[in-house]
Amino acid sequence: MPMTRDVLVSGIGLVSSLGEGIGAHLSLMEGGRAIQPVLETERFTPNVVHPLPALDWSAQIPKKGDQRQMETWQRLGVYAAGLALADAGISPDEQTRSGVDMIVAAGGGERDPAVDALVMQRLRGVDDRGPLLNEVLSSELRPTLFLAQLSNLMAGNISIVHKVTGSSRTFMGEEGAGISAVETAAARIAAGQSDVCLVGGAFSAERLDLLVNYELGGFLSPGDWRPVFSRGEPGALVPGSVGAFLVLESAEHAAARSAPGYARLDHVAGDRGPRDADALEKRIAGLIEASEAAQADLLVLSGATGLGALVAAERAALASAVPGAPLRAYGSLLGHAFEAHFLAGLALGAGLLSKGIMPAPFGGGGEEAAADFAPRAALVTGVGHARSEGVALLSAIGPGAQERSA
Repeated sequence: MPMTRDVLVSGIGLVSSLGEGIGAHLSLMEGGRAIQPVLETERFTPNVVHPLPALDWSAQIPKKGDQRQMETWQRLGVYAAGLALADAGISPDEQTRSGVDMIVAAGGGERDPAVDALVMQRLRGVDDRGPLLNEVLSSELRPTLFLAQLSNLMAGNISIVHKVTGSSRTFMGEEGAGISAVETAAARIAAGQSDVCLVGGAFSAERLDLLVNYELGGFLSPGDWRPVFSRGEPGALVPGSVGAFLVLESAEHAAARSAPGYARLDHVAGDRGPRDADALEKRIAGLIEASEAAQADLLVLSGATGLGALVAAERAALASAVPGAPLRAYGSLLGHAFEAHFLAGLALGAGLLSKGIMPAPFGGGGEEAAADFAPRAALVTGVGHARSEGVALLSAIGPGAQERSA
């Protein structure tokens, strides 16, 4: 993606099991401190998740009525979007917010376990199930369960609550949605089609319907938690509740309103294609090569899921392209957040660059000891559990970024 205008990360809204706001996350990583992940090991046994922290939803969603009509994943996204807008210092007046574009990534389809149980109960022993199934689904499912509307629902709620009424686009479907959202937002700003864009997504790891889906697919890690790089087949994925929104902005627009940036987004690109080991490694290597990531003072933030074959292909590509660069798998800390995962990696990368923080290893074999330099660039990867890969390159933007109060 050719960049014709510089694209800055000027606002970050990040919520995860580690806390609320990019400042809370960075404070845990300062001074080379090792971080212990926050885990929920009892409620979803035998699976483990990284749960939501305690949040006062009213801080970003003042009306109780708005809160009540959203599921947790929607509230999380709207909440993180509000954090990002406030962090960027974008005035809440409607005129200003009408100039903010928005791109949202969200999952597709909710299930209602009660309706599922009802369907199974009524169909038991019935020979001609079609008519009865249609009757139950048409009368019992809520409108919000319609498959194609979830990303639009979140975007609509962000518009209502935060008055963001510029252009709006949505992407639906797991990791690729988050990658495409960032890629599109950056391309539009670089091309002069947008000056400032709110982009992000959210994932609730405590949704029982999704846990059932991923468990049936053999993706979830059974039993005790291990760091991403210490896992393997068959199941190796630990979901994490994450809301991650960024404000991307042209350098000119940010300068005009005297807004400091966290980092410059130099490159972002995604891909999807064959997933056999050779093809996947070549495609990831191609994405890294296109980013023109330099070796010096580079931190690599890997979005690996922990699935063994995918991890091996990504690590082989990284070892060839940027040998020796310190590597951290941010999923070890946050869990895997699907639509929001790549965005969370970008949020951490931009925050770390703004403070010159080299985080301690997040755990697991293969994470190099803390290097003795402050990173000046961060290569962020995202490798979907079933499809979609993405790479982004962030670079530090100078001493001014060090002065942020994040």
